[in-house]
Amino acid sequence: MRRLITALALGLATPAFGAEPPQALQAELGHLAEPAAGVVGVAAWRLNASGPRILLNADQAFPMASTFKVAVAGKILSDVDGGKLSLGQQVPVPHAMMVESEGLASTFHYDGVSVSVRNLLELMLTVSDNTATDVLTKLAGGPAAVTAWVRGQGVDGLRVDRDTAGLIRDFYGLPPGPSFPDSLAAGLKANPKLEEIGDKPDPKFDNDPRDTATPLAMGTLLQRIFTGKALSAASTTLLTEIMKRNTTGKARIRGRLPEGTEVAEKTGTIGGSLNNVGLVTLPGNGGKVIMAIFVKESRKPFEDRERVIADIARALYDYYLFGDGAQ
Repeated sequence: MRRLITALALGLATPAFGAEPPQALQAELGHLAEPAAGVVGVAAWRLNASGPRILLNADQAFPMASTFKVAVAGKILSDVDGGKLSLGQQVPVPHAMMVESEGLASTFHYDGVSVSVRNLLELMLTVSDNTATDVLTKLAGGPAAVTAWVRGQGVDGLRVDRDTAGLIRDFYGLPPGPSFPDSLAAGLKANPKLEEIGDKPDPKFDNDPRDTATPLAMGTLLQRIFTGKALSAASTTLLTEIMKRNTTGKARIRGRLPEGTEVAEKTGTIGGSLNNVGLVTLPGNGGKVIMAIFVKESRKPFEDRERVIADIARALYDYYLFGDGAQ
């Protein structure tokens, strides 16, 4: 139920700083996006803001899926920096808040669970645990508070409107219930084939402005986080190290990069959308590159969509390491 998708579309925007990318790169990205047969969005630039920005459909809104968890983490760590929360604080996780995913929901089946803020962050970002995400979203003050934090970073074009339980309920049309597990059970009972729509695009969902981001907005938020402008030095380091330990979507940005390449990342998957965003460290003195790659409205096999992201990430990696984008 958590698989996402891809997409295509040309149109490489003129960079806001540095030299314009060569036409050869523009043509290559358009070619690499074609197998997605949907809409592909890209925002990439050096972390230090030198050289050109690569922007493909970068002002178009894409369903974030689980990439919104980066914003949740940012708000939580901002509250830690401000003394409102502590990393060691134990947070109750009632069974009614369990949401299907790897992690808490697959391990604990009864009330009586409490998890520290630090461990909830680890679960949310390394295995994309939906339960940990919703507990943290509530602790942060709800989706509106997360969006307000993003706006406070000077970032428009990224909005958080629902927790994962709400988003999944809406996508699958689950009936109301006292808890997500109850709603899911009722939905599957009424429609045993419900899971079959999990990796297919839905025009209503894809056109919903809620819980979306433009690649440019996501890239801008990542830059503020990774350059230490959004959080304290300690929180920046903690978040970066957790994102380096991500275990999901290994065939996406990491898929065609040299083995051992350091990537601090978050993936997202739902319906016709398949995403990967993060920071790639180039070898030697190559520096670091922000990459936000989104795909939507694709009916191609899941693996084909992942391959599109992997191919685009490799083209960006080579451009910033060896091409005109090299330092």
